[in-house]
Amino acid sequence: MLTLTESASDLVKTIVAQNAGSPEGGLRIRGTGTPDAQFEVAVTPQPENEDKLVERDGARVFLEPNAATLLEDKVLDAQLAGDGVVRFAIAQQGEAPQA
Repeated sequence: MLTLTESASDLVKTIVAQNAGSPEGGLRIRGTGTPDAQFEVAVTPQPENEDKLVERDGARVFLEPNAATLLEDKVLDAQLAGDGVVRFAIAQQGEAPQA
């Protein structure tokens, strides 16, 4: 199952607190299956019925079934850039994520 770094957990909690409008909210990752954008990420007030839940230190990430399969052995990292943009990176578990 996807794991979150401490940095990703902190940023997901911040983003969701500012945008979800619900204590059950989280960041939802959906696999698009298109060559140019493999995943879509959005803040949502609650998971959809078939979503898998990943939690770390109060951060909630919802994975739609296709994304859950693709990210099963991955780690999600996030960094806040100097311009205020959040950059997510995905790596194999056991490797250092690269943005």
